[in-house]
Formats: sequence, structure tokens, C-alpha cells
Amino acid sequence: MDRCDECAFVYAGVSGTDLPRLLRELGARYAAALDEVPDLRRRPAERVWSALEYTCHVRDVLRVQGERLVLALTVEEPEFPPMGRDERAVADAYNEQESAVVLAELGAAADDLAARFRTLGRSELARTGIYPWPRPQARTLLWLGQHTIHEGEHHLLDIRRAARSQTTGAA
Repeated sequence: MDRCDECAFVYAGVSGTDLPRLLRELGARYAAALDEVPDLRRRPAERVWSALEYTCHVRDVLRVQGERLVLALTVEEPEFPPMGRDERAVADAYNEQESAVVLAELGAAADDLAARFRTLGRSELARTGIYPWPRPQARTLLWLGQHTIHEGEHHLLDIRRAARSQTTGAA
């Protein structure tokens, strides 16, 4: 994946030097986005997550990507285990969590991952691991960072859609 047609994210538009700043900004951007949603726990449609569930998911993506980054720096071309996004949402009761806690944890995970990426040079960003989605494929740590930013951007779009559906009365 080099571009997301749905949210218009272009992976090549994010350089390794951009990653720390873009990651650090996620906490504030998610807090602002959630401020626009009247009911954080409301699912806008069947099989569509609530704004709170998307926020929990991005928090966990940041954490898992941090684990994957460490693994790729210590093991030659490791296989990254799937994060189990749907199973995790149920097991961790995403829609029952407190938004203030989730936002604080998202901000901390984003800051931690930003600090890790800030220390990487060109050779580290070129290290690879086998990423499990959408099919197992060797991906660089640069791509891992770009994909993490894409996840953040894409789910901000999902949250904005949820906010619009609540203010216009559409389900």
C-alpha cells in the first residue's frame, strides 16, 4: 500500500525526519477530534466503531508498532504477530473505557514511539520485518512509521464522520 484512496494519505509524503513530529501531534489531534463528537460511545452504523473505539485502537496501534520497532532493531527480519484488532476491541472493552484515560495513554504511546523514531538513522529505517497485513510482506521501519501515521490519519477521518453523523442525525 502506497496510497489510501479513502483518506488520500500518501506514504511517500512522510519522511523519516517527519515521523517524530507527526507522531507527537497525534495526542492533541485526537483530543480535538473527540471534542467534536457529542456521544463518544455511539456507533454510527452497524459494524462501525464508535469514536472512543477508534481512539482505543489507535492507542494500541501505537503501542504495538513500538514493540515491532524494537523487535526489528534486535532481530533480523522478524515476523510481526498480528495485533488482533477486532479481538482486542472486544477483550479490552474499548467502548467501556474512560476517554480521558485513553487520550492520555494515546498521547504517551505517541510520544514514546516518536522518541524511538527520532533516534533512528537511515540504516535503521531501512531494517525490515514481515508485516502481517494485508498479507505477510517485508516492510521497512520507515514504512512501519508511515503506516502508523496513516492509521492515525485514517481513524481521525472515521471520528469526524461519526461526529457529522451525530450532528446531522444520520445513522
